[in-house]
Amino acid sequence: MKFRSEQGTLSEALGALARIASSRNAGTPALSGVKMVLTGDSLVLSSTDTDISLQFTLSVAGDTDGQGLVSARTINDIVRVMPSGKITVEFAGDNATVSAQRSQFTIPTLNAIEFPRTNPPSGDPITISSASFKAALAQVVLAASTDPQKLHLSAVLMASTPNGIRLVATDGYRLAMRDLAEKAAGDDKSFLIPARALAELGRLLDMSEEIIVRFNDIDASFQSPTMTLVTHLVNAEYPPYMNIIPKNNTNEATINREELLDALRRSRVLASEMTPVRMRMSSEGVRLTVTLTDGSTSVEDIDAKFSGEDITLAFNSDYLSQGVDACGGEEVIISTSIPSKPAIICPVGDESYLYLLMPQRL
Repeated sequence: MKFRSEQGTLSEALGALARIASSRNAGTPALSGVKMVLTGDSLVLSSTDTDISLQFTLSVAGDTDGQGLVSARTINDIVRVMPSGKITVEFAGDNATVSAQRSQFTIPTLNAIEFPRTNPPSGDPITISSASFKAALAQVVLAASTDPQKLHLSAVLMASTPNGIRLVATDGYRLAMRDLAEKAAGDDKSFLIPARALAELGRLLDMSEEIIVRFNDIDASFQSPTMTLVTHLVNAEYPPYMNIIPKNNTNEATINREELLDALRRSRVLASEMTPVRMRMSSEGVRLTVTLTDGSTSVEDIDAKFSGEDITLAFNSDYLSQGVDACGGEEVIISTSIPSKPAIICPVGDESYLYLLMPQRL
């Protein structure tokens, strides 16, 4: 097999494929590789860790058809540092050679027969705007758990609603929910998609204007003209998230988002996971304070429109900052009832996004 490709195009695809390829399964070396199949001027590149599979189809200058498998990490590192412009990749015998201008690398190949077979996506297609889906994923995936022991919370719920599609993620301390006005495949359908797969998908959605989503009993697939990502669904019960969203918060502050983010950035110099930032909301505005046991303090005062009774809450500063940032827009509303109940953060004038944050003890 032999072909020529633009360095930038091949490097972009290999970077994504290397993130998917397994680095944990020493018993199956093929899972650490990128499989390349050349037919004419069409190159199909694939990688998988058995849970997530990613495939790209690139237009190249084909010379000799064939297939081969090489270490995803190694070939990605090589192509990434090659000179810009045309590069040549050739598989011959037990080696693959990558060359461009006066640079050349030769690396051993892996056994392509051991690479798992992939099945084409199946299920009814749902077409979603790539731009709106990318924005929604950025707002929601951040709230999913990173704890491998919490399988159901390390996934994002994607559900059909009468008005479109809803995405929900929670790690038990916060919750993010985004509604998309996209046509779904009927009401009352929901799927749990690993947050890791959606985080990777979010990086790839700039490749096309639309993405085609399909579900079957086992997998979810996301497909554009040049990319296909398939992931196993999580088989678990998702918590009844609507039950924890407060309906009647009586204390509400409207704050300039950038001013609040700047104040939080400074507060986080002292704040940590064990030392929350205190937020006092009153008719005088919003005050953020952080106090350490050694006597160090920080104080930030921010203008705000406030209604309700004066209240002081304590939050994980990282979680608070991420939620405010995810809202986008010029202003955010922070509403709550009592210091022990969840606060809701949402953008002014946009009811499609909600970020719920549990307070910490004062």
